Amino acid sequence: MAKRTPLYAAHRALGARLVEFGGWEMPVQYTSIIEEHHAVRRQAGLFDVSHMGEIELRGPHALAACQQLTVNDVGRLRDGQAQYSLLCLPSGGVVDDIIVYRLAADRLLLCVNAANTDTDVAWVREHAGGAEVVDRSAEFAQLALQGPLATAILRRLTTVALDDVAAFACREGEVAGCRTLLARTGYTGEDGWEIYCAPADAPGLWAALLDAGTPSGLRPVGLGARDTLRLERALPLYGHELTERTTPLEAGLGWVVRFAKGAFIGREALLRQRDAGVPRRLIGVVARDGIPRQGYRIVQAGKPVGEVTSGTKSPTLGKAIGLGYVAATLGAPGTALNIEIRGRLVDAEVVPLPFYRRAS
Repeated sequence: MAKRTPLYAAHRALGARLVEFGGWEMPVQYTSIIEEHHAVRRQAGLFDVSHMGEIELRGPHALAACQQLTVNDVGRLRDGQAQYSLLCLPSGGVVDDIIVYRLAADRLLLCVNAANTDTDVAWVREHAGGAEVVDRSAEFAQLALQGPLATAILRRLTTVALDDVAAFACREGEVAGCRTLLARTGYTGEDGWEIYCAPADAPGLWAALLDAGTPSGLRPVGLGARDTLRLERALPLYGHELTERTTPLEAGLGWVVRFAKGAFIGREALLRQRDAGVPRRLIGVVARDGIPRQGYRIVQAGKPVGEVTSGTKSPTLGKAIGLGYVAATLGAPGTALNIEIRGRLVDAEVVPLPFYRRAS
């Protein structure tokens, strides 16, 4: 049976359409995916992301354990800073993509994908050395407030100096009377906040945020628009762009991999791939007559050359967009390809990523 977040009753009251996702019963939409998508791009949207997992590394060996487990350099973080990173296998394949929060030198919080939580907890425990590993997933609910008006809405409910919190930083403080961890992170390509709180506080905090933001156009947003938003920004989704059979270098995430920091799981395999040349790479395509979907074949000159990992009709751009893997030689913007859609070949072109950039 699928698990439910503390906001299940709130979603039902709002008329959300609920689906199973990663072992959880989650809202896919409340009204229209397109309307919810535009609200995030133009005003603000509120997401329930309480299904995400949280793992804490504690003790004097926490930092060293995190350096060994992750490909990014957590030694660069100060207290109250965060970074995007990956857990990798010795083969270089991806166990999960995560966000690491440095709460203190001896306390690092990893936010992991919902469907991977149990796997990640076991992996971290296996490779944590002398660090204490605590699965804190049941201790947190998580709300995401995203969009150009997100900070202005949140400011109405907190005394935290939000303008002092940079992107990929976090701060503890009260929101609507609830103790929270506020992180200036997100998965939409917009400015915004991920708000960690106790599960019992989530319904009241959800209601307070909607009350404060609805006059400014804030809307509850489901997983449907979450997917179209992240895809416009070419943000990877585990099980699509990232798997145990794909490496960070193939996925265009080489900027996350910090070889100079020293040993970490997967380093040797990734060094070999870097030095030999990446055989395939993740590309973005725009299709002219049909929407690319996961699993559709990418074709050139009548021969299969790759596969789509994610695709949609972009609400912001009005174009059919997709991500997929092809041979590295075919990854240059402007390369002409075809997507096989229900037995017919549709013209497509490789384009620079991301598809969408937020105006500065």
